[in-house]
Amino acid sequence: MFKRLHPSLPVPAALRRDQGFWLLAATAVTLAPHTLHLPGAISGLCALLLGWRAIRLWRGQRPPHRAAILLLTAAACSGVLFVYGRFFGKDPGIALLAILLCLKLLETSAARDIRAAVLLCFFLQLGGFFANQTFPAALLALSGVLLCVVCLLSLTDPAAGTRERLRTGLLLMAHSLPFMLILFVLFPRVNGPLWGLPADAHSNLSGLSDSMTPGSISNLALSSAIAFRASFAAPPPPEQRYWRGPVLSQFDGATWRAEQEVLVPEPAYAATGERLEYQLTLEAHNRQWLFALDFPAAGLAGVRYTHDFRILAEQPVRQRTRFRLASYPASEPGLTEDAFTLTAATHLPEGSNPRAAALARSLASGAETAELRLQRVLEWLRGRKLVYTLQPPLLGRDSVDGFLFDSRRGFCEHFASAFTFMMRAAGIPARIVTGYQGGETNPFDGSFTVRQSDAHAWAEVWLAGRGWVRVDPTALAAPDRVGRGLAAALPAGDARPWMLRADLSWLQTLRLRWEAVSNTWELWVLGYTPERQRELLDKLGLGRLDWSGMAAAMAAACVAVMAALAAWALARRQRLDPLERAWDAFSAKMARRGLARAATEGPLDYGQRIARALPRHAELLREIAARYARLRYRPPASAAEIRALKQQIRMLRF
Repeated sequence: MFKRLHPSLPVPAALRRDQGFWLLAATAVTLAPHTLHLPGAISGLCALLLGWRAIRLWRGQRPPHRAAILLLTAAACSGVLFVYGRFFGKDPGIALLAILLCLKLLETSAARDIRAAVLLCFFLQLGGFFANQTFPAALLALSGVLLCVVCLLSLTDPAAGTRERLRTGLLLMAHSLPFMLILFVLFPRVNGPLWGLPADAHSNLSGLSDSMTPGSISNLALSSAIAFRASFAAPPPPEQRYWRGPVLSQFDGATWRAEQEVLVPEPAYAATGERLEYQLTLEAHNRQWLFALDFPAAGLAGVRYTHDFRILAEQPVRQRTRFRLASYPASEPGLTEDAFTLTAATHLPEGSNPRAAALARSLASGAETAELRLQRVLEWLRGRKLVYTLQPPLLGRDSVDGFLFDSRRGFCEHFASAFTFMMRAAGIPARIVTGYQGGETNPFDGSFTVRQSDAHAWAEVWLAGRGWVRVDPTALAAPDRVGRGLAAALPAGDARPWMLRADLSWLQTLRLRWEAVSNTWELWVLGYTPERQRELLDKLGLGRLDWSGMAAAMAAACVAVMAALAAWALARRQRLDPLERAWDAFSAKMARRGLARAATEGPLDYGQRIARALPRHAELLREIAARYARLRYRPPASAAEIRALKQQIRMLRF
């Protein structure tokens, strides 16, 4: 194998068809994951260029004229600049490299062109992890690496067959595994993404926003992407699975927004009832919000508290992050709320949604207590027979009036907005809480998963003596939403996201199995953070190493691996059959006389050559070579025959 990689071996000067198709395959596998993130026009251009190259290769045509390739390159660069508006940055850089790789294949005609294209493939395989670090992305990258190695092997050993090249490529990659593991474990980990330019370092992150308009959450609910995972000793009951996110207190007549965050040293409530401990693994969303069950305990590590009972990370969550949290669902927060907060929670813009405001004032008329006003509004909403749907119609400027009196069809944000508006109009402080409600346990690995489709909005009202009380007005129209999830709550005729359709249960099972595999990958590979690396190094007794010490440890580990591989090769050599050991000893004796055996030289040819070089011992040398060939290529040699051969080799004296 190593002989094939020797640089002194001849290298073909022209591109052969098999080399061209190996390179095309490597390029296609390398670019495949990028098509999920590149604009359709650029992906289509790359596909056309690869198809054109495949046709020309199949027909045996020469590369296009250099002027044509230069024109295509200039046009492609102009297209990238037009699409992105710049050349510098992750996305335009990857797009430009993808096109240049395809153009490079068009002009490939020699070994150096293949090597240049393979280097571009390696860089793009690394670039794929800028946007996607999932298990499938890693498998595709490894497949691309294997094909690139096979491309290089086709240069060093043109006569080898496909199976032999693949076997050699896999063997070379297997040799690199110990070194890869050493680098993975010991290379200093850094917080933050693989890419750091401000323009697009954290682009393409989705999730909840700090504002809410009609339709914003229903659009998010169409996504089956994972928002976060949680692990419990035992999951809480469905009615406690409200994961608190942004709290929206400001309303301008169309949009609800979060007010300025006010940090507090610890939660402004007395923790009562059962303590619920859990671990949250949050996907990147580029915000500081953490999604915790009501109501977070005091003294949690790595978090900050707000006046509206939320918790925040110390930095925006720009990579998958794990937190250890605890909550007290039975607590009663806000018993002694300040006057400024309560006044802000009753503000409504002048002239906004006049029909809903008049109705709320009418229902509140004569009601002596806030509890009675609350019950009257809830009864009216229940009797209105509003419809919960993922496909609400568009509403005008007065969206609350349009929902309550015209369309009567909406999603959770419509219900929460209308209810909160009516509460304020009735003189009761109220606000909207957005976050997630529900989640499911994956039966294959036991993880508790909350998806973007679990995004939800509910309301809180302030009642004297009780503090802030959660009210979920969506449950008035869709009571199954809280206990059984989104799919069970939608009307029978409503279209459901394909991952929530009951007739595709096999697909849901497949998804859960795959997510269990992905969760393992994320836990042990992507979850290997600086903190976990430090914990592992502490266990290994290396916790005090700085970066230079870790570099020395990596070097020492690599030397140890190379020594182990050398020892393994020596032991394997010693395990060869006795006949082969005898022949190797004879060859070594001849090599010391300057007559080393070539790797491709058969025993009879070798015997003739050394006999001519040493005429005094010609007869014995021919006899040894002939005896070895007879024993090797005829029925298995007996122990006595092998001893006789060894005796002849020992008799050989110079």
